[in-house]
Amino acid sequence: MHLLHIDSSIRGDWSVSRRLTARAVDAWRAAHPDGTVTYRDLGAEPLPHLDSAGGLARMTPPDQHTPEQRASWELSERLVDEVKQADVVLLGLPLYNYGAPSSVKAWVDHLIVPGLAYDPTTQAGLLGDREFVVLATRGGGYGEGTPRNGWDHAEPWLPHGLSMTGMQPRFISAELTLAPAVPAMAELIPLHEASLVAAEKEIDNLWQPASAQR
Repeated sequence: MHLLHIDSSIRGDWSVSRRLTARAVDAWRAAHPDGTVTYRDLGAEPLPHLDSAGGLARMTPPDQHTPEQRASWELSERLVDEVKQADVVLLGLPLYNYGAPSSVKAWVDHLIVPGLAYDPTTQAGLLGDREFVVLATRGGGYGEGTPRNGWDHAEPWLPHGLSMTGMQPRFISAELTLAPAVPAMAELIPLHEASLVAAEKEIDNLWQPASAQR
């Protein structure tokens, strides 16, 4: 068994999403003691965004690639291979300015490759036969009845962004993560703590047999 662990937060030790993905890796290793893990840190080492020099590689026959297009294509090949080698993909997804980190968007863009991630003739996704767990964290609250209901554009976007690949994310979310650090949000700390505990419990049960879940 093999796990691909991806972090994207730029907050280092202050990151809740990093703490949650680390917890999930521990849970996965406990359930798969002989398993292996590949780690990619999009926050520390972001991928290049698609640009005019190399970005058209996915729409250009390989034998016509410029050096820049060849480099961009080869990077996409490596990223797709990372996913293909994994039985489980684990992604930490913090909410930045009401959307996904741009590093996650770049990762998604690099995965949308005809012939590698989807069949260009049938449009069938080629990466769907693996578990995809997304640990989403949000500094505020965006659920029904909140003033910013609907402002979270990261979690709704990701399934659409990756739809061509066949990958279907399972989301586990923790909200109000800024409450302990922002005085104006102090009254929301109990709600944050409840959300975090619920997320941690769900993570701990991810790879437990049903009889052992608590």
